[in-house]
Amino acid sequence: MKIEKIKNRSILFTRINPAEWNLNIQLIIGNKHNYIVDTGLGSLSIAPILEYIKYMNQDNKPIIAINTHYHWDHIWGNSSLQNSTILAHKLCRDMIDSNWDDMMFHNKHYIEGEAVKYLPNMIFEEEIYYPEDKIRIMYTPGHTIDSISVLDEEDKVLNAGDNIGDTPDEIIPQIDCEKYEYINTLLKYKEMEFDTCISGHNVVLDKQVIDNILKLIKNII
Repeated sequence: MKIEKIKNRSILFTRINPAEWNLNIQLIIGNKHNYIVDTGLGSLSIAPILEYIKYMNQDNKPIIAINTHYHWDHIWGNSSLQNSTILAHKLCRDMIDSNWDDMMFHNKHYIEGEAVKYLPNMIFEEEIYYPEDKIRIMYTPGHTIDSISVLDEEDKVLNAGDNIGDTPDEIIPQIDCEKYEYINTLLKYKEMEFDTCISGHNVVLDKQVIDNILKLIKNII
C-alpha cells in the first residue's frame, strides 16, 4: 500500500493494482475528528489507517467514516468502524442494503480481510458541515445517484469519490444518473474553492480536471 501526505492534513492510502485499478482511501486529521473517506475492500483496508492514526497520536479523536457511494469497493470496511459514525447519503444506505448480496456474490474474490454488512448509521440529504474542522460534505450525483463529495475547506482539497474517472487518460467516469445531473455536479465543483482533487481510483489531480471533463462530456452529449 502506498501512503502519501497530501498538503497539510490529508493522508492518501492507495492500494496499487496495475492489472486492474488502484483504490484510494483518504484520511483527514481534523481538529475535532478524524475523517476516513471510503472504507475499501474490508478490514485489511482499514487496519493501516487505524495504525497510522495511533502512530500519530491522533487516536483520542472520534472517527467519522464517509461512504462516497454504495459500491462494494468503497464500503466493505464499514464493519471495522462500527463503533464510529459512518456517514452517507440517504440513498446510499438503502442501496447498500438492497445490493449487498449481489455485490458479494459477484465480487467476493476482492475481499481483503473481513467484510460484514454494516450500514451507514448517519445519513443526510443535501449537505452536512463540521465547522470545527472546516469539512463540508455534499450530495453530488454523477457516477451513481447517491454519490457525495468531501471538501476540506482549510486545505482546499476536494474528494470527488468516483465522479472522476479511474485514470488520467479516462477522466470521465461511468455515469449512473441523468447526464444533466452530473454536469450540474461538475458546475458545482467549479464554484468551490479547492486546488487539489482526490478521487476513488485516480492519481491526485488539480482543479483543471473539472474543466477538462466538462469539455469532453459536452462533446459526447
